[in-house]
Amino acid sequence: MALEIEHKFLLANDDWRTEVQSSVYYKQAYLSSSPTSSIRVRISDSQAWLNLKSATIGNHRLEFEYEIPLVDADTIITELCVKPWIEKQRHFIARDGHVWEIDEFFGDNAGLIVAEIELLQIDESFAKPSWIGVEVTHDLRYYNNNLAKHAFKDWNK
Repeated sequence: MALEIEHKFLLANDDWRTEVQSSVYYKQAYLSSSPTSSIRVRISDSQAWLNLKSATIGNHRLEFEYEIPLVDADTIITELCVKPWIEKQRHFIARDGHVWEIDEFFGDNAGLIVAEIELLQIDESFAKPSWIGVEVTHDLRYYNNNLAKHAFKDWNK
């Protein structure tokens, strides 16, 4: 069984940008999103994945991910997935034995930047860099499947 353990944060400032070691562009879209789970397809450069994730609120949930052919992923996203798609640049920062993933969103979610850290154990401790702001792990608005339904650009309307 695959268990994802992560914490999500807003950013306190842009100081993280000087620490970025690599970045990758993602396009992802959802086939299904229900109160119990979500099914998404994600494309990154020359790879693609099908991902199934439980809709558990909090810092851990079930997650299963399978690589699929790129051409299939592109067709699934274009023909079968609900719009809008999620488009983002993911920046990676290795720090204090962990990897921080910072998602900078585009399209309907432009202006939103969220940092995530994945852990190996639920009670694992980690150091928060000075550029980390408020934790939003328990705020459903920041989950990608919800951003696909309720885009950041519409939050103040």
